[in-house]
Amino acid sequence: MILIEPPRSPAVARRNPLNKRELARFAKLAILAAGAAGAVSILLADDQRIRQLNQQFRKKNKPTDVLSFPAIDWAEGRAHKHLGDLAISLDTAGRQAELFGHSLATEVKVLILHGILHLAGYDHERDQGEMATIEGRLRKEFDLPATLIERASQTPATPNASQAKNAARKTGSARP
Repeated sequence: MILIEPPRSPAVARRNPLNKRELARFAKLAILAAGAAGAVSILLADDQRIRQLNQQFRKKNKPTDVLSFPAIDWAEGRAHKHLGDLAISLDTAGRQAELFGHSLATEVKVLILHGILHLAGYDHERDQGEMATIEGRLRKEFDLPATLIERASQTPATPNASQAKNAARKTGSARP
Protein backbone atom coordinates (compact mmCIF):
# COMPACT_ATOMS: atom_id res chain seq x y z
CA MET A 1 0.00 0.00 0.00
CA ILE A 2 1.19 3.50 -0.79
CA LEU A 3 -0.13 6.30 1.38
CA ILE A 4 0.54 9.86 0.26
CA GLU A 5 -0.29 12.41 2.91
CA PRO A 6 -0.99 15.82 1.41
CA PRO A 7 0.76 18.89 2.72
CA ARG A 8 -0.80 20.25 5.90
CA SER A 9 -0.50 23.80 4.66
CA PRO A 10 -3.40 24.68 2.32
CA ALA A 11 -1.14 27.25 0.62
CA VAL A 12 1.39 24.54 -0.33
CA ALA A 13 -1.40 22.30 -1.63
CA ARG A 14 -2.87 25.10 -3.79
CA ARG A 15 0.51 26.14 -5.22
CA ASN A 16 1.53 22.57 -5.99
CA PRO A 17 -1.37 20.46 -7.25
CA LEU A 18 -0.22 16.90 -7.85
CA ASN A 19 -1.94 13.72 -9.00
CA LYS A 20 -1.55 11.51 -5.94
CA ARG A 21 -2.71 8.39 -7.80
CA GLU A 22 -0.03 8.91 -10.43
CA LEU A 23 2.61 9.37 -7.72
CA ALA A 24 1.40 6.26 -5.89
CA ARG A 25 1.60 4.21 -9.13
CA PHE A 26 5.11 5.52 -9.72
CA ALA A 27 6.15 4.67 -6.15
CA LYS A 28 4.92 1.08 -6.59
CA LEU A 29 6.95 0.73 -9.79
CA ALA A 30 10.01 2.25 -8.11
CA ILE A 31 9.74 -0.18 -5.18
CA LEU A 32 9.67 -3.15 -7.57
CA ALA A 33 12.51 -1.74 -9.69
CA ALA A 34 14.61 -1.25 -6.54
CA GLY A 35 14.13 -4.92 -5.67
CA ALA A 36 12.26 -4.05 -2.50
CA ALA A 37 8.85 -4.91 -1.11
CA GLY A 38 6.50 -3.38 1.39
CA ALA A 39 4.34 -0.37 1.96
CA VAL A 40 5.67 3.16 1.80
CA SER A 41 4.13 6.26 3.30
CA ILE A 42 4.98 9.57 1.65
CA LEU A 43 4.51 12.89 3.39
CA LEU A 44 4.30 15.87 1.05
CA ALA A 45 5.24 18.82 3.21
CA ASP A 46 6.59 22.36 3.15
CA ASP A 47 10.14 23.47 3.97
CA GLN A 48 9.18 24.31 7.55
CA ARG A 49 8.00 20.75 8.29
CA ILE A 50 10.99 19.18 6.52
CA ARG A 51 13.33 21.44 8.51
CA GLN A 52 11.71 20.20 11.73
CA LEU A 53 12.10 16.57 10.70
CA ASN A 54 15.68 17.10 9.52
CA GLN A 55 16.54 18.75 12.85
CA GLN A 56 14.82 16.06 14.89
CA PHE A 57 16.25 13.03 13.11
CA ARG A 58 19.51 14.22 11.51
CA LYS A 59 20.44 17.19 13.75
CA LYS A 60 20.57 19.43 10.66
CA ASN A 61 18.62 22.66 11.09
CA LYS A 62 17.80 23.25 7.44
CA PRO A 63 15.25 22.06 4.94
CA THR A 64 16.13 19.37 2.45
CA ASP A 65 14.30 17.86 -0.49
CA VAL A 66 13.68 14.30 0.71
CA LEU A 67 14.12 12.39 3.94
CA SER A 68 14.01 8.58 4.14
CA PHE A 69 12.98 6.61 7.20
CA PRO A 70 13.64 2.88 6.60
CA ALA A 71 11.54 0.33 8.46
CA ILE A 72 13.78 -2.59 7.55
CA ASP A 73 16.60 -3.64 9.80
CA TRP A 74 19.15 -4.38 7.07
CA ALA A 75 21.73 -5.62 9.55
CA GLU A 76 19.31 -8.32 10.67
CA GLY A 77 18.02 -8.97 7.16
CA ARG A 78 14.43 -8.88 8.39
CA ALA A 79 11.81 -7.41 6.10
CA HIS A 80 8.64 -5.87 7.43
CA LYS A 81 5.33 -5.28 5.68
CA HIS A 82 6.19 -1.59 5.86
CA LEU A 83 9.28 -0.62 3.83
CA GLY A 84 9.48 2.84 5.36
CA ASP A 85 8.48 6.46 5.10
CA LEU A 86 9.51 9.36 2.89
CA ALA A 87 9.07 13.05 3.58
CA ILE A 88 9.33 15.36 0.56
CA SER A 89 9.42 19.14 0.64
CA LEU A 90 7.19 20.50 -2.10
CA ASP A 91 8.76 23.94 -1.58
CA THR A 92 12.24 22.63 -2.33
CA ALA A 93 10.98 20.30 -5.06
CA GLY A 94 9.22 23.24 -6.72
CA ARG A 95 12.38 25.34 -6.73
CA GLN A 96 14.42 22.45 -8.11
CA ALA A 97 11.83 21.70 -10.80
CA GLU A 98 11.93 25.32 -11.93
CA LEU A 99 15.72 25.39 -11.87
CA PHE A 100 16.07 22.18 -13.89
CA GLY A 101 13.24 23.03 -16.28
CA HIS A 102 10.74 20.27 -15.62
CA SER A 103 7.42 19.84 -13.82
CA LEU A 104 6.89 19.54 -10.09
CA ALA A 105 5.45 16.05 -10.66
CA THR A 106 8.67 14.98 -12.42
CA GLU A 107 10.80 16.38 -9.60
CA VAL A 108 8.70 14.60 -6.98
CA LYS A 109 9.19 11.34 -8.90
CA VAL A 110 12.97 11.90 -8.90
CA LEU A 111 12.77 12.39 -5.12
CA ILE A 112 10.53 9.34 -4.63
CA LEU A 113 12.96 7.17 -6.60
CA HIS A 114 15.93 8.46 -4.62
CA GLY A 115 14.12 7.98 -1.31
CA ILE A 116 12.95 4.47 -2.17
CA LEU A 117 16.51 3.44 -3.00
CA HIS A 118 17.48 4.59 0.51
CA LEU A 119 14.57 2.57 1.92
CA ALA A 120 15.85 -0.44 -0.05
CA GLY A 121 19.18 -0.18 1.77
CA TYR A 122 21.33 1.88 -0.60
CA ASP A 123 23.38 4.78 0.74
CA HIS A 124 25.30 7.02 -1.67
CA GLU A 125 27.17 8.62 1.23
CA ARG A 126 28.76 5.28 2.17
CA ASP A 127 28.85 3.07 -0.92
CA GLN A 128 31.32 3.16 -3.78
CA GLY A 129 28.90 4.52 -6.37
CA GLU A 130 26.49 1.57 -6.29
CA MET A 131 23.43 3.68 -5.52
CA ALA A 132 24.37 6.27 -8.16
CA THR A 133 24.70 3.53 -10.78
CA ILE A 134 21.35 1.96 -9.92
CA GLU A 135 19.61 5.33 -9.68
CA GLY A 136 21.01 6.36 -13.06
CA ARG A 137 19.80 3.13 -14.68
CA LEU A 138 16.33 3.44 -13.14
CA ARG A 139 16.13 7.11 -14.06
CA LYS A 140 16.63 6.15 -17.70
CA GLU A 141 14.08 3.32 -17.40
CA PHE A 142 11.51 5.74 -15.99
CA ASP A 143 12.48 8.53 -18.43
CA LEU A 144 13.39 10.91 -15.61
CA PRO A 145 15.95 13.75 -15.70
CA ALA A 146 19.29 13.68 -13.88
CA THR A 147 19.29 12.00 -10.50
CA LEU A 148 20.07 13.83 -7.28
CA ILE A 149 23.46 12.18 -7.05
CA GLU A 150 24.31 13.16 -10.65
CA ARG A 151 23.26 16.77 -10.01
CA ALA A 152 25.48 17.04 -6.95
CA SER A 153 28.52 15.78 -8.85
CA GLN A 154 28.07 17.81 -12.06
CA THR A 155 30.77 20.29 -12.98
CA PRO A 156 28.97 23.49 -13.82
CA ALA A 157 29.44 24.59 -17.41
CA THR A 158 27.19 27.64 -17.24
CA PRO A 159 25.88 29.95 -14.52
CA ASN A 160 22.57 28.05 -14.56
CA ALA A 161 24.40 24.77 -14.05
CA SER A 162 26.24 26.33 -11.14
CA GLN A 163 22.95 27.43 -9.62
CA ALA A 164 21.56 23.95 -10.23
CA LYS A 165 24.49 22.34 -8.47
CA ASN A 166 24.04 24.59 -5.45
CA ALA A 167 20.30 23.92 -5.37
CA ALA A 168 20.68 20.16 -5.45
CA ARG A 169 20.92 19.68 -1.72
CA LYS A 170 22.14 16.46 -0.25
CA THR A 171 19.20 14.24 0.58
CA GLY A 172 18.77 12.80 4.00
CA SER A 173 18.33 9.34 5.36
CA ALA A 174 17.15 9.09 8.92
CA ARG A 175 18.67 5.66 9.22
CA PRO A 176 19.98 5.10 12.78
